[in-house]
Amino acid sequence: MRNLWFHLMPYKDLPATFKQDHNSIWVDIDPRLLTPEKVHEYYNEYMDELEYAAECGFDAICVNEHHGNAYGLMPSPNLIAATLARRTSNAAICVMGASLALYNPPTRVAEEFAMLDCISGGRLIAGFPVGTPMDTCYVYGQNPSTLRQRYLEAHDLIIKAWAAEEAFAYNGRFNQQRYVNVWPRPVQKPHPPIWVPGGGSVETWAWCGEMDYVYSYVSYYGHVAAEATMMGFWEEMARQGKDRNPFRAGFLQFVGVAETREEAIRLYREPAEFFYSNCLHVDPSYVMPPGYVSEATQRMKMKSQVQAAADRSSILSSVKNEMEGILAEGYVLIGSPDEVADQLRKIARKFNVGNLLTLLQFGNMDRQLANYNTKLFAEKVMPQIRDLFEDEWEHKWWPKPMGQAARAMPRTLMAAE
Repeated sequence: MRNLWFHLMPYKDLPATFKQDHNSIWVDIDPRLLTPEKVHEYYNEYMDELEYAAECGFDAICVNEHHGNAYGLMPSPNLIAATLARRTSNAAICVMGASLALYNPPTRVAEEFAMLDCISGGRLIAGFPVGTPMDTCYVYGQNPSTLRQRYLEAHDLIIKAWAAEEAFAYNGRFNQQRYVNVWPRPVQKPHPPIWVPGGGSVETWAWCGEMDYVYSYVSYYGHVAAEATMMGFWEEMARQGKDRNPFRAGFLQFVGVAETREEAIRLYREPAEFFYSNCLHVDPSYVMPPGYVSEATQRMKMKSQVQAAADRSSILSSVKNEMEGILAEGYVLIGSPDEVADQLRKIARKFNVGNLLTLLQFGNMDRQLANYNTKLFAEKVMPQIRDLFEDEWEHKWWPKPMGQAARAMPRTLMAAE
């Protein structure tokens, strides 16, 4: 089992009546709510938390891309990843990821991912998301009916640019470049492992299988709601004749660990309620622009994560005790280390998932609690789940970094050692 520490970087300083007074946390959120000095504080706090997770022994630290929102302050995950590549030495750097259809030209992604792979000495996991409708269609103005075609063309151009032995011309439907000649090239050959974060699209399952990429279900709503998606993915792999290597799949789960379940509920109640009340407060009109969701996905009655956010946000608002609803639905896994480890082992086996992405900082959680959660998970939960699948399957989608002797070491790390 690979354990990855995932950060959303939320804006925590929202007013108590945010949900009542504001239409949406995404797209049209009032810019006057933001204080740049607070963002300065948050960025440094959040990067410290990511570096701390690497120090605690997580296999990878993860960042992602979102625009025009207070849910996640990372419009450019590559900027954050660059700092992490310099200030960590062993953990994989998982950029989950760069929304390919938003880059003009997409070779920008090829260049920046190659830079990250070179800076880190070959520790990059390259995430290729299609992107949420809020980010892609509303904030960045892309046509939803051509978004996936743009994405696929961008992917093909990037892969070709990484592999080409000489400059070439590219003439596609959306991209025309007389000279494609990416410098630098990635350390990893033929390219860094590619993971595709998804929210339940049938096309994404099929494409991951055809391309032999990792499908990573980035779920806001935990293991209970994820069953249909994960079962659907493995049914598609069976249809394609793929093996059931659990490292083909990733799954994200919110987790709160403490010495006892009662203490965990006390500690994580406020950040969990803040997240599910505010961070997923999305105007329903932004979640399904015509053409964004395919007919096949609609026929299977698969809901996107953002559509679920719009629906479930109102459901939780009607629950008398919001935290009870969060726990009952499995949104956040809460308990002692042994209780959490037992649940995660069962989930991993049930979903056949070898890559566990954990959200151990969420909502308005402060640095002290985030680090406590991270340390306790690393010391008392990870040892109980790390052995899963390791003797049964080869992980063919993990970075292959340069040897330690060949790698440059930043002065700050040299001094620390």
